[in-house]
Amino acid sequence: MAQWTSAVGAAQLARLITSQQERPGAAGPRKSPAYRTLADGIRLLVLEGRVPVAARLPAERELAVALSLSRTTVAAAYEALRGEGFLESRRGAGSWTSVPAGSPLPARGLEPLPPESLGSMIDLGCAALPAPEPWLTKAVQGALEELPPYAHTHGDYPAGLPALRRMLADRYTDRGIPTMPEQIMVTTGAMGAIDAICSLFAGRGERIAVESPSYANILQLMRAAGVRLVPVAMAEGLTGWDMDVWRQVLRDSAPRLAYVVADFHNPTGALASDEQRRAMVEAARSAGTVLIADETMAELQLDPDLEMPRAVCSFDPAGSTVITVGSASKAFWAGMRIGWVRAAPDVIRSLVAARAYADLGTPVLEQLAVNWLMRTGGWEEAVGIRRDQARDNRDALVEAVRRELPEWEFTVPLGGLTLWARAGGLSGSRLAEVGERVGVRVPSGPRFGVDGAFEGYVRLPFTVGGPVADEAAARLAAAARLVGTGAGGSGAEPPRTFVA
Repeated sequence: MAQWTSAVGAAQLARLITSQQERPGAAGPRKSPAYRTLADGIRLLVLEGRVPVAARLPAERELAVALSLSRTTVAAAYEALRGEGFLESRRGAGSWTSVPAGSPLPARGLEPLPPESLGSMIDLGCAALPAPEPWLTKAVQGALEELPPYAHTHGDYPAGLPALRRMLADRYTDRGIPTMPEQIMVTTGAMGAIDAICSLFAGRGERIAVESPSYANILQLMRAAGVRLVPVAMAEGLTGWDMDVWRQVLRDSAPRLAYVVADFHNPTGALASDEQRRAMVEAARSAGTVLIADETMAELQLDPDLEMPRAVCSFDPAGSTVITVGSASKAFWAGMRIGWVRAAPDVIRSLVAARAYADLGTPVLEQLAVNWLMRTGGWEEAVGIRRDQARDNRDALVEAVRRELPEWEFTVPLGGLTLWARAGGLSGSRLAEVGERVGVRVPSGPRFGVDGAFEGYVRLPFTVGGPVADEAAARLAAAARLVGTGAGGSGAEPPRTFVA
């Protein structure tokens, strides 16, 4: 059985290698053999995630023609990559990309930093902001006033409180997407929603297509479920979706599910256009793939003049292809563990039925709080506070990183909570390791890839601003100097206590 889950054509790989060599800041001509240059180019593409791990490479003769090289040169490059652990081959199955044994793998999600560490450590690990007060307190008080009638029941609402299901359905309808309460299921956060969907649609060994990079915690959730992840590389510059690649992967791999974050993608911050969303839905429908559209960042547009594209599910009026997931965690507060699923009524019924063997339902008080916010207009007020916080933090962090680390490359996103930065040729894993020693916690790129990709990246969330952002960038710069000089061992200076 072949070990590859996607394929890269000769023309596509040649284009990627050529653009890599021509991009600003790329290394100039080197006096190294042609096979070594080619091997280094493919290796870098794998480490950056532009060619997914477990992607079948073209045959030697095909790539030689596409690059105008001799077959001997391509064969030598492939042999070098095999020797370094970046390529595996099997007679009759071809060659596919891999990462060397012992390389950093994204084996964990992004767990919160313990509160006792906050005095000395600046935490850039989790993309979560403090609650937008006074709206959290008001929402809980409002929920407590509405709780008594529910206290006289058993308290289990597997599909969610009827009032909140109706509220969420009305909000979709107001966006131009007619929705009935029967199309809504309330969950314990977006993670609970996606876990339920994966359990229903994708058993162990099933394939799920994911963006590459993608949200680390979702990748870990899916790994734990025993599914096979099929990475789909983002477009040039990691600023969007390459629909030709999506069509090819969905056609060739026929995954049961595909997971996308089209609204301020985590971690890159990219925003899919209407045309990309329509094409994504059409490709999924043609392949018989169910598309999970994660909208947890959708309300966090940070540029006031930005006109948001239509929801992904609006391109699936029959409701047979797209399942939408939403959440209060990013737009309001991570401690408010309320998420929801919008899908066809039969899918919702199946999810609710399966829930009897999981968590039975979502806490009533928190559902009442979210419903109170949405009914009274407090949700819009709170989300406005959240946008202002994130915008100020984004601008402060961008300014500080550009000042302290001018060689780092990134595109400033128009929304969301994360900045995806190429770390000036340094190892993201080493930066994360040394960063904790100098007092800044940052997740490395491989956490967001499948099997070790994106070694040259880090994710920086908009969770700090002002002087704390300045200090965070200064500590990152100190870590970068230690990594760059190979001095990131026991000689790293201890973290300083920092009070905002």
